[in-house]
Amino acid sequence: MIIAYTYSIKVISNFDVHYLRRNLLCCAAGMSTSLLVTKMLAAAKIEGVEVSITAMSEADVKNHESEMDALLLGPQVRYLLAKMKGKYEPMGIPVDLIPTVDYGTMNGPKVLAQALALAKK
Repeated sequence: MIIAYTYSIKVISNFDVHYLRRNLLCCAAGMSTSLLVTKMLAAAKIEGVEVSITAMSEADVKNHESEMDALLLGPQVRYLLAKMKGKYEPMGIPVDLIPTVDYGTMNGPKVLAQALALAKK
């Protein structure tokens, strides 16, 4: 899974000002992340954060480079971490790996918080 999101303001539940963010989640085929995306969107709604989150395969990520503010990889594509960091971090797009436990339990609020914190870097 890769999460990429764009925003025009700050986000996180404790902030007074919220911004729109675009997120991209990437996994091997782009399908296993759909439930996590749903849970992240639900968490964002509760937090009052406007986000756009998309799940896609690693092959599709390059077509959405201009839409990413951060990129989160699912555990099943952890082997791509160094490659993605090398490609996207020089472009100002931080890249990180979703912890296996958070992914496995589909912990939408925790992964959303991780994505928002990553985008602030």
